[in-house]
Amino acid sequence: MPYLHGAPGPKAHPVPQDARTIHSSGQSFEQLRQGSLQTGSLFEDVDFPANNTSLFYSERPQVPFEWKRPGFWQHSEWLDVVIDDRLPTFRGRLVFLHSADHREFWSALLEKAYAKLNGSYEALKGGSTLEAMEDFTGGVAETFLTREAPQDFYTILGKALKRGSLLGCSMDIRNAAESEARTPFGLIKGHAYTITGLDQVDFRGQKIELIRVRNPWGQVEWNGPWSDSSPEWQSVGLADQKRLCHAALDDGEFWMAFQDFRAHFDKVEVCNLSPDALQEDALHRWEVAVHQGSWVRGSTAGGCRNFLDTFWTNPQIKLSLSEKDEGQEECTLLIALMQKDRRKLKRFGADMLTIGYAIYQSPSKDGHLDKDFFRYHASLARSKTFINLREVSDRFQLPLGEYVLVPSTFEPHQEADFCLRIFSEKKAISRDLDGTVDIDLPEPSQPKPPEQETEEEQQFRALFQRIAGEDMEVTAEELEYVLNAVLQKRKDLKFKKLSLISCRNIISLMDTSGNGKLEFSEFLVFWDRLKQWINLFIQFDVDKSGTMSSYELRTALRAAGFQLSSRLLQLIVLRYADEGLQLDLDDFLNCLIRLENASRVFQALCMKNKDFIHLNINEFINLTMNI
Repeated sequence: MPYLHGAPGPKAHPVPQDARTIHSSGQSFEQLRQGSLQTGSLFEDVDFPANNTSLFYSERPQVPFEWKRPGFWQHSEWLDVVIDDRLPTFRGRLVFLHSADHREFWSALLEKAYAKLNGSYEALKGGSTLEAMEDFTGGVAETFLTREAPQDFYTILGKALKRGSLLGCSMDIRNAAESEARTPFGLIKGHAYTITGLDQVDFRGQKIELIRVRNPWGQVEWNGPWSDSSPEWQSVGLADQKRLCHAALDDGEFWMAFQDFRAHFDKVEVCNLSPDALQEDALHRWEVAVHQGSWVRGSTAGGCRNFLDTFWTNPQIKLSLSEKDEGQEECTLLIALMQKDRRKLKRFGADMLTIGYAIYQSPSKDGHLDKDFFRYHASLARSKTFINLREVSDRFQLPLGEYVLVPSTFEPHQEADFCLRIFSEKKAISRDLDGTVDIDLPEPSQPKPPEQETEEEQQFRALFQRIAGEDMEVTAEELEYVLNAVLQKRKDLKFKKLSLISCRNIISLMDTSGNGKLEFSEFLVFWDRLKQWINLFIQFDVDKSGTMSSYELRTALRAAGFQLSSRLLQLIVLRYADEGLQLDLDDFLNCLIRLENASRVFQALCMKNKDFIHLNINEFINLTMNI
């Protein structure tokens, strides 16, 4: 939610200590406020200037706006949004959101902060009530169609109210003429109502489930059974009437039987609040886990299960459920997948992507699940649909156990950042299966004495003597000639040629003397590694085209001893894959050589049993120039 701050004044809204500062100056609200106080000037926001670029991104204003001064949560983190108090007006009146009292500006300032967060006022056009509820509370939304709601719908709503959730309900309309039309029972179609309470009463020997609803107009109420003046209340004791705050007032709030509610209302929307939006002593909180990630073309943008060859490359989150809900045999989960910054990117032509997720029973082995797993295992549960909304959320009941969540776009190769939130009644443990780096390299083989060399190695010795001379050392240019002369004779390998850059990288990896040349003994050690890498390339060049898909890179690198995080894979694909998301042999070898070189240098420099190294600036530059 954007925390709103206007012009400097004595009543600044408190900002959570962990709110991230996003102003270009790097200063927090308090620092900017102090600067304005010291200079005695009103703050002017250079990040969101008072001109047309902050109003529209796709059109020119139809009227000349005049900016006057009157005299917030996003993507699972709280943001400190700083604005000035200049507002767009026309003929002395606010153009956009305004209060009935023309001297009241809090709503317009709040709107401005929200517009700044999304890039412009135009970016706020369209959307849903739930989207706004999420952004202003940090909650997660879910929608129920009353005629398709689960059997324990009443219990679900009761728990939501106890957790402080925001609940709304409405009746559908079939056409524009029905909008705001009043039914014979006093309800308004297409109108947003609020649910404010649930309770039960004894009525003629029966327990009746009731629900309290409020019309935001503050008037016009339900006139059916259990309405304010209905005869049913005459059979309810005074104590129950007092507990339910029953009063025959035309204040817009009324009780109705839950079965009547389900018959008349079509939809219920619930915004479940996260713990950081509630008081510390609030009861019945949700437990929340948050995972931030990206779908990147060529590495982690695998699309849905329809695209088996790439689906397995999507980000994967391991979820462990070890504690049942109170009085239940299963665990309740709300899982919400949000695509980030799509409103802000609208000005660049970006639309909402079609997104969803699937849940799989986790196998006993750990690590990123491969293509064969998804080939032979169906999902245990999934989002109801893939849809082009900002967020897709659903409620699940799962038994204790371990699961893998796979968030994805519907089509492969589509790029976006996402936020996956897991709300659970009891503590659930989740972790990113793609966030760890593990290197397992074989020890370099020792050079053999000449009398033990194979026929292949003896042929290399003769070639070295002819190219390098008596010192038996080759430069990068000479190594390029040697390797290409040998590899181009292989019938099972289709490639153009190894580049000079690859050969320089090979020397950087293997040169123990530091003279920029490769000795014959060093070459023999590298040749063993090279043959293994070439065999890997041939294995993953499925169509024998001389290239391999970047989506296969994760498995190929793992077979070579490199388990990399999604972030590193994304960087490697950006560097080595071509526009068609393919890598040729030269790209593949360059990647492996640099990875092995960096890994061996790190292992040599790191402290014993530590996962880090200490470098000064000279050491760092020297290291990066040589890798």
